[in-house]
Amino acid sequence: TLFRSSVAEAGLQAVAELFHRFVPSPVAAAGPAGVTGVVLLAESHVAVHTWPEIGGVTVDAYVCNFSGDNSRRARRLMDALISAFAPQRITQQQLERSSPA
Repeated sequence: TLFRSSVAEAGLQAVAELFHRFVPSPVAAAGPAGVTGVVLLAESHVAVHTWPEIGGVTVDAYVCNFSGDNSRRARRLMDALISAFAPQRITQQQLERSSPA
């Protein structure tokens, strides 16, 4: 729900999604297991991987700029997800992609 609503609010178009919730390991400490998932976008994709046992999450938002510059939409999407996860520490990498000539 978080990813679907964040994608729509950012002005991007979801076309499909797949999420997998891991089953907690019997040898691991009790608690929630992680989730991995992807939302396919008309503009490309957003993926997530969580590790609740260590309080970790990675999010990858990739957007194509073929029919227009989607950079601001990608930034809005990432800002919404960062706000929702409310991490204590953030490490970000951003790669600007140009439109085809």
